Amino acid sequence: MTLSLGWLSALVAGVFSAHVLQKLCFPYFWRDLVFLLKVMRYGVKLELFKLTSSVHTVLDRFIQQAQRIPNKPFVIFEGSVHTYRDIEQRSNRLANVFLERVNLRKGDCIALLMSNEPDFLCVWFGLAKLGCSVAFLNTQIKSKSLLHCFKCCGARTLIVGSDLVKGLDGILSSLLEDNIQVWAMKSQSEHTQVHTLLDKVDAASDQPVPAVLRATTSVKTPNLYIFTSGTTGLPKAAVITHFQSLKAAAGFWAFGATEDDVMYIPLPLYHSAASLIGIGGTIELGATCILKKKFSASQFWSDCRKHDVTVFQYIGELCRYLCNQPTTEEDKVHKVRMGVGNGLRQDVWQEFHSRFGNIKMCEVYGSTEGNLCFMNHIGRIGTVGRSNFFYRLLFKYDLIKYDMLKDEPVKDPNGFCQRVEKGETGLLLSKVSALSPFFGYAGSRQLTEKKLMRNVFVKADTFFNTGDLMAEDQEGFICFRDRVGDTFRWKGENVATTEVAETLGQVDFIQEVNVYGVEIQGHEGRAGMAAMIVRPGLTFDGNKLFEHVMRDLPAYARPLFIRLQEVMEMTSTFKQQKFQLVQSGFNPSTISDLLYVLDYQQQNYIPLTDRIYQSILARELKL
Repeated sequence: MTLSLGWLSALVAGVFSAHVLQKLCFPYFWRDLVFLLKVMRYGVKLELFKLTSSVHTVLDRFIQQAQRIPNKPFVIFEGSVHTYRDIEQRSNRLANVFLERVNLRKGDCIALLMSNEPDFLCVWFGLAKLGCSVAFLNTQIKSKSLLHCFKCCGARTLIVGSDLVKGLDGILSSLLEDNIQVWAMKSQSEHTQVHTLLDKVDAASDQPVPAVLRATTSVKTPNLYIFTSGTTGLPKAAVITHFQSLKAAAGFWAFGATEDDVMYIPLPLYHSAASLIGIGGTIELGATCILKKKFSASQFWSDCRKHDVTVFQYIGELCRYLCNQPTTEEDKVHKVRMGVGNGLRQDVWQEFHSRFGNIKMCEVYGSTEGNLCFMNHIGRIGTVGRSNFFYRLLFKYDLIKYDMLKDEPVKDPNGFCQRVEKGETGLLLSKVSALSPFFGYAGSRQLTEKKLMRNVFVKADTFFNTGDLMAEDQEGFICFRDRVGDTFRWKGENVATTEVAETLGQVDFIQEVNVYGVEIQGHEGRAGMAAMIVRPGLTFDGNKLFEHVMRDLPAYARPLFIRLQEVMEMTSTFKQQKFQLVQSGFNPSTISDLLYVLDYQQQNYIPLTDRIYQSILARELKL
């Protein structure tokens, strides 16, 4: 009896010691394990699709939900409730119109230029029911970029929202010359060559088109094209397969959302966050979403209270705008329990918690076209994701040393990249494999190759270059540090410096231009700045430059600051030197070059004075 008691006491002591050791040395072990097992369970389902050639797509899931919960609100938009049955039947009507009147066929690519509204979903689903792939066009892009988007994804048909038809005036003739048919979500059209859809939808059948049209046997089949600035040049069409759509649709579920949640989606549907994670995630759960045409900081919390919102999508700027709103007694009066998004700065995160309550903020890291995703399921402030031993077994990624001055990876004597130590900042690379494929961009193999690095650690290995500098601490939390190369982020959009530079280069007085992003205190991302050399014999014309950027560049890509130089600095490999320019910023008291700032009121680029500089830092001047 004494021996048994001694053995039992030793067992209890051992278990207790192991528990204490786990809490001290591996405090996140069980939470990591449970989260990873959940993700792996979903991953196994996707792998079974590959083996059985029987793919249950996001659209199939929507149709299933429409049969299971037909009367449940799916989308609430500007006070109108649209049930799962409503969206299903209207998308059927559109599918029948596309099939019978527009003569679309399985495999066609259709460009969609629409603002956030329920018909965006109905058109998207209607096209998908025919087996068509859909290219989501950014509603802010201008003529040259818009025409380029058609060419790279091979779309021959454009469907445009009623509120965006006038924006086509400058390029409609070019579209028609390229034999691209244009259909507007209107009942009548001022343009004789722009066809109308709404009048035909009303007369169409709401019966489903044959299911065989949407059927696919491979998760690798492209179903969407989502445009990204990537790292260089004009927008690139990232290929989105059913595999990527299905993975993104599991995001809300992975973070613990359920069908009882109400999602708030204020982000543009042409981006993957709102469409793939937001709408796809709502469908996967059978939940309800509140869709906003455009984010409004003043309406956000009243909307959340009115609709009992529990989960919202964000980008870092959105949360900062909310923190900048006047405080009220109702700041913590809401049912929101979770936010899902990316780009949330640590200081804004802390202020957001203090102001609006202990809402779990779930950061997601991953580019539209990338093959790697980090998810901060722990909710650690200031981190974009979490890694551990189990995660590294499944997803192969590395942080390598990067020389910011030379703008290139640091190589060893054998020509291979070098890994950084824990806690050090490095360029994030993700290994391309069967488990983590990279589907690239439509239209050009060369564009896809530019995002790949080969012979990184050994001969013949291949990695996806994220272009992001990250750091991983001793506990496995991952922090975003900066972007490298020719891209920066402003107003929630990626800005390709090459595209902006090419546009500015068309101005007659500009001889050479170098575009980059500079940090502004209190603002997420980087604001556009252009260092330029004026052609001999000509002078800088701020008014002419203003007119040019207003006409040819979207708002987020317009350079806010101009720096006139006599000589353009170059790297040792004859690239334009950006690092020193980025570091020196836009302070007129420390920069001897002439500086100008974009002024919308005067419709001009005006001299950047110390007074204007201070008003920008004090947030008195709206950017």
